[in-house]
Amino acid sequence: MPPSPVTHPRNDAIGIARVLCILGVVYVHAWTGRTGEELAQLVGSGQEMLRWTLMEGLGKSAVPLLGMISGYLVAGSRRVLDWRQHVAGKARTILLPMLLWNAIAILCVSGAAAAGWILAPTPHSLGWVVEEMLALTRAPDINVQMPFLRDLFICMIVAPLLVRLPVRGMAVLAFAVAALAIGGWPQPILLRPIILFFFLSGMIARRLSLAERTAALPALLALLPFAILVPVKVALSLPPAPFPTTQPHAMAALDLVTRIAAALFFWRMANALATSRMRDALLAIEPYAFFLFCCHLILIWLGGPFIGQWTGPVGSPLYPAFLILHPLLVLGASIVVARIILRISPAFARALSGGRLAPLPKSPPKRSERLEKPRVA
Repeated sequence: MPPSPVTHPRNDAIGIARVLCILGVVYVHAWTGRTGEELAQLVGSGQEMLRWTLMEGLGKSAVPLLGMISGYLVAGSRRVLDWRQHVAGKARTILLPMLLWNAIAILCVSGAAAAGWILAPTPHSLGWVVEEMLALTRAPDINVQMPFLRDLFICMIVAPLLVRLPVRGMAVLAFAVAALAIGGWPQPILLRPIILFFFLSGMIARRLSLAERTAALPALLALLPFAILVPVKVALSLPPAPFPTTQPHAMAALDLVTRIAAALFFWRMANALATSRMRDALLAIEPYAFFLFCCHLILIWLGGPFIGQWTGPVGSPLYPAFLILHPLLVLGASIVVARIILRISPAFARALSGGRLAPLPKSPPKRSERLEKPRVA
């Protein structure tokens, strides 16, 4: 018997979509045990194609929906109209966790590398530390996922202006950003301009009620564009002359269309799961999703080589099983870490999760204690 909904179905779908997308993002950063040169030599092999397909299909393609959800929620919030209150809130929920997790990454990952336990980047200059913390001009070497939070925070800074635009103005700006990204033209503010495109797309979706319309699409119709485009993208990326090298702008356009199709697919799936038996289990994970997004690379840096001693790197017989299980292994580890921090310091856990983790409930008193406790009239 399906669980009875206790919250608005749209909120359930948003929570489940976040879980699905962030679990998919783990595949982008999965441990390989290989250098870049070694991975290049494995291009075209079965295991490397599996890794690449999971990374592109379920990882990078999941990121757009996260940006859309952020834009969708901002477009429906009255708090965004008060710029100071809005930015202060987003500094607590986006910027502060990014800074804390980047500091933890330097301490834990670089510390493990300095101790000789793993191979990982270590501080070699003050500029390197600043870039690892703030991602001013490039992605960090350790927490390579953090440009999403960096650029999302910048989107939030200008959101009070964006929400005042008419839909047509948002669309024009979104197309301009897409052209900038496809053309590969440099710009000084965003590391990944395409995040602003998806942020604006989410705001437009809110204005035009597109979330409700796409959620009502037949499942096959929502899946079909994604199912067609991913194999095409895989085929065009294979040697001897990969399409991205010979036609970079056309490949960038195909990549953008594929990501839009992926967002449609993941959103439709999230809505289906919101009314399924899996709803409660997925929503129980949702409070840990942001924590997982922030800490998963630290866990992979530290835990990947340890597990890899038994499974071997890409090309080993047991590696595909390890690769496929990556999201679940990292999810389990992140929940354990989150609950330990919650026990030690709920305030710190709240800061690390951007306010998404609440203190654990106190254990109920033992039966003997309940019997001894005098009743109050």
